Amino acid sequence: MKIIILGAGRVGYSVAESLVSERNDITVIDTDATRLRDLEGRFDLRGVVGSGIDPQVLAEAGAADTDLLIACAALDETNLVCCKLGQLLFNIPTRIARVRSSSFGADDVVLGKDGLGADAIICPEASLTRYIGKLTEYPEALQVREFAGGRACLASVRARMGAAAVGLRIGELRLHNPEMGLRIVAIYRRFADEPDRFVRCDGSTLIEPGDEVFILSARENLPEILAAMHRPAGQPARPVRRIMMAGGGRVSQRLAAQLAQEPGRFHIKILEMNPQRCMELAASLPEDVLVLQGDATDEDLLDDESIEDVDLFLALTNDDENNIMACLLAKRLGATRVLALINRRTYADLMHGTQIDIALSPAQAMLGELLAHVRRGDVQAVHSLRRGVAEALEIVARGDRKSSRVVGRRVEELKLPPEVHIGLIVRGLPEQGEHAADPSETVAGEPQVIIPRSHTVIESNDHVVFFLPNKRLVQDVEKLFRVSATFF
Repeated sequence: MKIIILGAGRVGYSVAESLVSERNDITVIDTDATRLRDLEGRFDLRGVVGSGIDPQVLAEAGAADTDLLIACAALDETNLVCCKLGQLLFNIPTRIARVRSSSFGADDVVLGKDGLGADAIICPEASLTRYIGKLTEYPEALQVREFAGGRACLASVRARMGAAAVGLRIGELRLHNPEMGLRIVAIYRRFADEPDRFVRCDGSTLIEPGDEVFILSARENLPEILAAMHRPAGQPARPVRRIMMAGGGRVSQRLAAQLAQEPGRFHIKILEMNPQRCMELAASLPEDVLVLQGDATDEDLLDDESIEDVDLFLALTNDDENNIMACLLAKRLGATRVLALINRRTYADLMHGTQIDIALSPAQAMLGELLAHVRRGDVQAVHSLRRGVAEALEIVARGDRKSSRVVGRRVEELKLPPEVHIGLIVRGLPEQGEHAADPSETVAGEPQVIIPRSHTVIESNDHVVFFLPNKRLVQDVEKLFRVSATFF
């Protein structure tokens, strides 16, 4: 696929890095020649110096025969104008704009083909807010990703000594808990003096303390499954109630506003150094959100604010080093879980497996939203995992037995690489264009979440969720699900 990326900043860099690794033809536009030289030196792509709202620059970048435009420059206005030019002058089929303003919705008519020309918008801050919001809902999880409109979930959890499922083999777990519909699709195991290593999962695989376990299940089963992996039997659940945020930027403001929509559920404190920003936050957020002026790396301040009672400490400033130090200090002083926002990938890699529970990259949090537009076939959702190395993919089976390599065939008949896991199948979702039923209604024929076995037969319109430990396997899955009138 031929792709133009506008902007070589943090988001543009991460997007280019991910897409180049999949053998796409990438051109990056930026006004900063130094940034472009750095990108060209690191990756197999082409840089064009200039403004993305200059038609001549777009033409030089090859917009006339481009398949996808991703506008992720610093300014919303630049991104939207670039999308409109790509539509009017070059007829680029798919145009995506990074829009940081919360005034626009994904289905806003102003953004569409008859408006500003963006087929889709992405907002890293909104993606982060959704990501962290899931961690407050499922406190044992390291991350939670949704498929099939939220009916199915992929979660990763750290296995702890004493938990009911830890010390069992996967086959034994299924045998002892047949009603617990789940599929363990990957385990990443810690080894001394080396990075975590991927462990292929089958019935004989042992779940060991310290393993990072990736699980696919129906949403309603997820709390019970996470507890079995992370919480000793008989220990009561500890829901997230007290949240402290370091930094009063856009992410903190969005997240606090979202969590405060449930009055009384959370006790939220925000620590911000800038007094002017403190006043802005206090004026814009609900009154039960406490905004304090101070440094999150100040041990006395954290002690005074009872850091030992905090269920979730979030370091969300723009400074990676400050976020790391604040999390390490908060953890030492007794915070239950800590999350550091880290932009530099090398830092995120270093933090993995340390006292910091979650090292989160803003670009990685929203990358899946972009990848869904890059993937071929009827891909509904993509989630980038393990710092961009692995991927979870939801793809719809189309056609019939004559035109499809999967429809009407048993799982054991599918010609998939051995590393690829079919995690689950969601059956009974409405076809595209149909009106979905209210998910709260329980009627006959409502969507089913199926944990597939070797004899399970794939049907047309099944939403199949895969776990791929390496992105190079994506093309094999896409090719298998491609509908062809000349299959025979």
